[in-house]
Amino acid sequence: MSSLQMKGIVKQFSGVPALRSVDFEVKAGEVHALLGANGAGKSTLMKILTGAYQSDGGSITIEGKEVSIQSPQDAKALGIQCVYQEVDTALIPYLSVTENILLDQIVSAGRKGFMNWPSLHKEAESILQSFGFSIPVRMLVEECTLSEKQLILIARATVQKAKYVIFDEPTAPLSTKESERLFLIIDQLKKAGVGIIYISHRLPEIFEICDRITIMRDGQLIVTNDTSHTTMDEVIGNMLGKSFEEEFPKVEVPVGGVLLEAAGVVGGKVRRADLSVREGEIVGIVGLVGAGKTELARLLFGADTAEAGQVRLNGKEVRLRSPKDAVDAGIVLVPEERRKEGIFVEESVQNNLSVSALEKWSRLGFVRRGAEAKQARELVSRLGVKTADITQLVGYLSGGNQQKVAIGKWLDTDAQVFMFDEPTKGVDIGAKSDIYRLIGKLAEQGKGVLYFSCEFAEVLGIADRILVMFEGKIVKELSRADATQETMMYYASGGE
Repeated sequence: MSSLQMKGIVKQFSGVPALRSVDFEVKAGEVHALLGANGAGKSTLMKILTGAYQSDGGSITIEGKEVSIQSPQDAKALGIQCVYQEVDTALIPYLSVTENILLDQIVSAGRKGFMNWPSLHKEAESILQSFGFSIPVRMLVEECTLSEKQLILIARATVQKAKYVIFDEPTAPLSTKESERLFLIIDQLKKAGVGIIYISHRLPEIFEICDRITIMRDGQLIVTNDTSHTTMDEVIGNMLGKSFEEEFPKVEVPVGGVLLEAAGVVGGKVRRADLSVREGEIVGIVGLVGAGKTELARLLFGADTAEAGQVRLNGKEVRLRSPKDAVDAGIVLVPEERRKEGIFVEESVQNNLSVSALEKWSRLGFVRRGAEAKQARELVSRLGVKTADITQLVGYLSGGNQQKVAIGKWLDTDAQVFMFDEPTKGVDIGAKSDIYRLIGKLAEQGKGVLYFSCEFAEVLGIADRILVMFEGKIVKELSRADATQETMMYYASGGE
């Protein structure tokens, strides 16, 4: 059976080892999970395989023949494709769905001076329909939802006749139904002899679709097992290097007076929302993909304009015409799409952590860099951000560390209400626990927290009260004591 093998892969950054002689193999016609906690080295290993990085040692062979991968073009020519977690880095927003799916074909046709657009649109529609997708192919990608963008990437990877496909957190933006459809596509690829490398922090789906599991930790290969010969507890233990039950460290704190009240809020997908959050309270807002959670968060942050309704903070009405209005009032948001909306990927850790409170580090219009750097180092330590230095670009951090920076930039502000939209999406199990503890500390400080998520188990573990959304409306309120995953799913699915 043919396979792709990486042997003795070594990589250093500024003298710091990132990969220490790592071996990894994926066979044709198998789904092989690559797992590891934050900073384990799996992203670096895959970037070497896709040509984004060059290794400092080791070899890569395909079907027994050693190959050289010095660029993404080299990887693509060898049949290696990647469906990226951060979809906006891999798609061209100002081009149509058709153009993004058939990009290579269109570029080739363009060089010959002729493109049959009706035929190309029909081909793109046919590709999407073969997978059970329904997306208008003439629509610009920038107008697509997050889940639609992910499906476009999957379609593009499969149409390019890849021999090996890397799926990086592919189900993170997908609904349950869309995820099930993805698993059927992966099964089709597997039966066609394509080798699949599957990266995910959702362990149940790993055990559902993967044949083998490789675990990395601290830049080293720890173990490779057949999925049928291991357990979730063993996988978690190998990822963290210690015994660990996936827990939600809920901190019980006294709940004070009402901080934020929203009454009759309407806008976009949000048909009506009435909610409140008190000092020291964590309110979970749950719903399936498309329920309107993100849209509600954006309305409360002033990123979108409400058509109706009233928002009061400490009993006083606030006008939310822009995010600046919200921040000035004391309402902040950690958005779902962190790379696009939550951080500046081309700026340093220091600049990202200070950007929301620059007035504290400025005098006469000049930033006091020493004071700014000192505070950034304190936040890095407090948040547990793994970075070589505060001058490192945030774009090079792992997903979990990027999320910590996205949260950290608000900690030096006078915010009273913190909103988190899918804060653990694409975040490993160790970083998840760090984020839960951080949110618990905010509650201890008397902050109000609105926690938007489609991960029902997370919300059960962290929230004091739970609001369920369905088709743009808050349809049910549940106490922590009364809530179950089954009850939340019932109301999130339209039960009455």
